[in-house]
Amino acid sequence: MIAALYVEADGTYIGLPHVDTWDIGRDARQYAGPHPIVAHPPCQRWGRFARGGTHPNSPRFEVGADEGCFKAALAAVRRWGGVLEHPCDSLAWPHFNLNAPPREGGWIAADFEGGWTCCVYQGHYGHFSGKPTWLYANKVTLPELRWGKCEQRLHPTALAKHGYAKARRIGMMAMVGGKDKTKIRNSTPDEFRDLLISMVRNRP
Repeated sequence: MIAALYVEADGTYIGLPHVDTWDIGRDARQYAGPHPIVAHPPCQRWGRFARGGTHPNSPRFEVGADEGCFKAALAAVRRWGGVLEHPCDSLAWPHFNLNAPPREGGWIAADFEGGWTCCVYQGHYGHFSGKPTWLYANKVTLPELRWGKCEQRLHPTALAKHGYAKARRIGMMAMVGGKDKTKIRNSTPDEFRDLLISMVRNRP
């Protein structure tokens, strides 16, 4: 059995055998073991727009104001073993004194708590965009991953409308719209999910 923390209520982890899921209906900060974990703590207050949007009237926020979710997830991984996923360049890494991994890939020591970190592109594992991602792992087997950047991906609508240079700046993620855009952007591809689960289940 493993625990999957901070997952979508109707997401890719739901219904998997031997996976105890903690969605929005459960407070994953209260997880008390004993199983190793895969954690996807919320990232909105740790990313590029952690303080809010660029519009003058956008709400303002404090960096790291996630009600203790990342702190609890990091503590759980260190105690019970597992892997934590966050966007590349997450401000949580310097905030919690974790070493930033190189974009070209490879595991490096993350801290003095036995943790390891790396940068991996989810585009190698089924995501429609490159989606560079940082992992923090502790007490698990560290696999060789598909390191390095993905091939360049341009949205055909953006390319046709704006040309190559602007389509490259816009990227794939920004072209996702509609009421489910946040869910789509945050989704974990099945292959990437299975990779994280295998790391936790194949502990040394």
